[in-house]
Amino acid sequence: MPDDLHELVSTQLRRARQRYTPGRRAIITTLRHLARPVTVSELADAGASASISSLYRNLGVLEQCGSVRRVISSDDQSRYELSEALSEHHHHVVCSHCGTVADITLPPAIEDALAKAGALAKGAHGFTIDSHHLELVGACADCSR
Repeated sequence: MPDDLHELVSTQLRRARQRYTPGRRAIITTLRHLARPVTVSELADAGASASISSLYRNLGVLEQCGSVRRVISSDDQSRYELSEALSEHHHHVVCSHCGTVADITLPPAIEDALAKAGALAKGAHGFTIDSHHLELVGACADCSR
């Protein structure tokens, strides 16, 4: 994760003609601290904002400018994390029972295989592949018990 995280977010927001307000800074700081996809309620519980409506509004702006990524899990609840431009390339494991989402980093051999699959998709369907996201769905440790 870059040391100049707040400067990068500020630049992204300026490009979108938005300001880096204290509320938005608190969201970015909290997402960095929690280091996993979190719900709006979890952000609020961690002290990221005074109101849920402010969180939703600011998350929308941060998502639009590319600072935050929304992840939809098996429970249809949105979770938010720092975008890969601000963190690192990763994928997710998703619990199909409780909706928990956790980050995973795959070995280089698997990333290479995914890149080859992207090349095949390009050849077969004419797509230009910009990125990829893999979600492995199953049961978390708590739900497996």
